[in-house]
Amino acid sequence: MPRPATRHDLPHDPTHGPSDGASGAPSVPLAPTPAQTVGPFYGYALPFPGGEQIAPAGHPGTVTVHGCVRDGAGAPVPDALLEFWQAGPDGSLTGAPGSLRRDPVTGAVIGRNGVDFTGFGRVPTDADGHYVVRTLPATAPAGCPHAAPYLAVCLFARGLLHHLFTRVYFPEHAAAHAADPLLARLPAGRAKTLLARPDGPGRYRFDVHLQQAEDGTYEETVFLAFR
Repeated sequence: MPRPATRHDLPHDPTHGPSDGASGAPSVPLAPTPAQTVGPFYGYALPFPGGEQIAPAGHPGTVTVHGCVRDGAGAPVPDALLEFWQAGPDGSLTGAPGSLRRDPVTGAVIGRNGVDFTGFGRVPTDADGHYVVRTLPATAPAGCPHAAPYLAVCLFARGLLHHLFTRVYFPEHAAAHAADPLLARLPAGRAKTLLARPDGPGRYRFDVHLQQAEDGTYEETVFLAFR
């Protein structure tokens, strides 16, 4: 993970930099160091009320997906943010609008209406690096006959210059995993990092590992690049 910037990492300002001694003129400017993140502003700027409640209120088919975001040392990341996207029960990717509804009087974000399924959720991790979302069972996107059902995940975390994309697959669809265009191309050990595990009736655990463990006890979660 990139280390925090220090005073010595800042780009050199030739108007205030070291001189050549005799003339007092600035020396040749130093090359700027790589950009650093300036967050994590997303921990308070992006979450919205009910962001974890993707399933309509009271829906009998609601399932819970929860887990922990960890770094390469196994430590929890307490200020990560996860977005979840999924196809509707009919495979549609359009969803219903309304996750980010605003109060017409105050302009404050008041979240979804609790009735429509939007297929989108956004949730921060807590002090223990834990997150939880409640949603409808995953389905495969329409028009993708070989795809296994999955949830798409976008992850923001400190030290990341760019957000990361991954997926959550579920054990009850094991027969479909062999033909899934993504899972079928991964070694078994790597594909396992995308598989949620049962954690009680209607509950699944899916942990995200930003790096492989230093002691080798777990692998880095597979992350995707879209071109």
